[in-house]
Amino acid sequence: MLMPTTVRHADLGDLVALLNRQQAAKVDVVASASALRSRDGLLDLSGVEPILDERGVTDVDGRYRPTAAADSHIGTKLKIPVGYLKWLREQSRTDLYDANVNGLLHGSGPLTDDAGERSFLLRLFTSGVPGEPGALRAFLSDRYGIIDNLDVLTAVLEGIRDADADVEVRSCDLSESSMHCKVFSPKVSALAPGFLDNYRNPFDNPDLDVERRRVAGDIDRWRRAAAREGRGYTPGKEPVVFAGFRFSNSEIGHHAVTLKPELFIRICGNGLTLPMFAYTKRHLGDKLDTGTIGGWSQDTYRKRLAVITAETRDKVSEWLTPAFITARVEELEHHAAKPVSKPETTIEVVAKTLGFNDDERAGVLSHFIAGGQLTAAGIAHAVTSYSQTVPDPDRADTLDDLALQAMALV
Repeated sequence: MLMPTTVRHADLGDLVALLNRQQAAKVDVVASASALRSRDGLLDLSGVEPILDERGVTDVDGRYRPTAAADSHIGTKLKIPVGYLKWLREQSRTDLYDANVNGLLHGSGPLTDDAGERSFLLRLFTSGVPGEPGALRAFLSDRYGIIDNLDVLTAVLEGIRDADADVEVRSCDLSESSMHCKVFSPKVSALAPGFLDNYRNPFDNPDLDVERRRVAGDIDRWRRAAAREGRGYTPGKEPVVFAGFRFSNSEIGHHAVTLKPELFIRICGNGLTLPMFAYTKRHLGDKLDTGTIGGWSQDTYRKRLAVITAETRDKVSEWLTPAFITARVEELEHHAAKPVSKPETTIEVVAKTLGFNDDERAGVLSHFIAGGQLTAAGIAHAVTSYSQTVPDPDRADTLDDLALQAMALV
């Protein structure tokens, strides 16, 4: 692919520009198994009618390189262990990869049923370069309900406007699997003295700051962004958290559209999500006809987006209020000050319980020490500051969802 598929800590303008570029290269096809064949680890698509739209005529037939997410889908749909497919690709054993995929695509077994040959929804990026393979982003059920990132972004922003909320989009992430956007209200805040007592910005540590900027990919740009934000505070400044929320969408079937509130700490950029209040709308749809997708019910699509807009308006009206944030801070304060006398042992238990790998355990410990808050709250902050240095946006979002559980384990 000529365009990036993963970005971290982008601003809204950058995200919109990238989504527009992706939208121009995006093609969705419902293809039968007989139209598909794996060759040299790439997926050959044949027999699909060219697309005629505002872009002109696009020949969809051709070769597509599966992303890691698409390999996972292929393994799941064809009953091939995903780890095995990943290993074959890592070992450059595309001969065995092809044999497994083609054998289960075209032989008898899991792809045949009473209705005959099964079909799949392929979400593709065309390369735009003659002879260069495109990208197979997803290999999904032909009953998948498509909702694109750019449309979700537009629908959520419209819901925010409908709620008449004063917000800032503070950060945006995009992965092969999902889009994540983080929003906060600078006018809705609460004092959290127990939760922030003695906490200092871990990114005052130059090594940790470099790690965060490294995942953004443009150090100079993010240095300027940090300066604009005015992170860091002098002793005696009030310990304030802001009401916020984040929203995400998966175009390829992993999660759906999700809205969830969070408490945002400006001094370090930490976002403590509150997943128990999350709203999720799954991507389920009616069976799609074979061929390129474009003429299917736009009325149904608009109604799906209207639901997202309405839910955003309602959730913003509930979450970005003094009453909501005050109640959540009061709940946190009850446990926040519990002391952590043995940090390494405590974080080892937290890591084992919550499934952190060795790098994540070590990273959380480094951020805990740098944060200087030897309490349960310090554990939560360490998780949410460390997550900012994780290259994978989806894993970073998961870590933020686990921060409250980490604090509760102290």
